Amino acid sequence: MKKSNWGTVLISIGFGNVVSASRVIAIVTPGSSPIKRMREEARKRGKLIDATQGRKTRAIIITDSDHVILSALQAETITQRFSSEGGEGEEEI
Repeated sequence: MKKSNWGTVLISIGFGNVVSASRVIAIVTPGSSPIKRMREEARKRGKLIDATQGRKTRAIIITDSDHVILSALQAETITQRFSSEGGEGEEEI
């Protein structure tokens, strides 16, 4: 977990990519048909952000701005980063 100079909490989603914790609505696994449809619709609208660095998508993050973000980290790992307070890997920027 990182905190920006503006007080925004940023959560690492892998490979140096971060997302604003306050903008996240849901973190889901990519396996179900409705999630696959949502991913394709986001791609068509230009709202899909691929942060996997070419690896397999293991979690999909949905934001309040209607963006869909793909991550190579497990959904459980990202969720733990939201709930960790003062845990390892926390940095100030």
